[in-house]
Amino acid sequence: ALAAVVLLAAVLSRGLAAERVPWGNMYEFGCAAILVALTAYIVLVRIWSIDWVGPIITGFGTVVLGLSMLVYVPAGPLVPALHSYWLVIHVLGAMIAGSAFLVGAAASVLFLIKSRAERTTPEAERVGFLWSIPESAKIDQIAYRVHAFAFPIWTFAALIAGPIWAQYSWGRYWGWDPKEVWAFITWVVYAGYLHARATAGWKGKAAAIVALIGFACFIFNFVGGNLYGPGLHSYAK
Repeated sequence: ALAAVVLLAAVLSRGLAAERVPWGNMYEFGCAAILVALTAYIVLVRIWSIDWVGPIITGFGTVVLGLSMLVYVPAGPLVPALHSYWLVIHVLGAMIAGSAFLVGAAASVLFLIKSRAERTTPEAERVGFLWSIPESAKIDQIAYRVHAFAFPIWTFAALIAGPIWAQYSWGRYWGWDPKEVWAFITWVVYAGYLHARATAGWKGKAAAIVALIGFACFIFNFVGGNLYGPGLHSYAK
């Protein structure tokens, strides 16, 4: 909670220095996204008592904040294409969805570890952190709920608000830009995850692996789409 407050002060001060919303490039998005993720985690701790995913959430956040310094740029004005209220709608939606995806990925990792331990660890040896967290079935259920919450937000942010903003800025809704492609791939993977769980009754290991593949696609979309893609989103480095 203290880290979230300090990071909030950092994000606000960046916004004041730039005189705009502070998520116009990778450095700013990384800081703001981790702030949203920490806030989401704190809220969910109150609702679902998921403090057991804290080590993964805070660890991932620390790594992202450190790596964000590698793409640091001084505070400055936005490029012309970003001058739109759709920036706030599109990016805020992506950050909220990404925060939920992170919580879901953390739960999926712990599910895989805990379910394996439940199968292989004798009762007498079940001590320590792993046995202080809920049983694997409950972890799996929480992962599903978080993903079910995040998916429609990602759908709106990436496949509705994003194309509308692209039409406003570049004169076309969809141009198969690398970042657009990976946003769609991410959507397809998570759609497959939710569809399989709803219709085929997927639970357990297979579902957790698909969820982690979806999160990997989300991360690559954020990093690879900006750094390695030749498309129009390269200004967000």
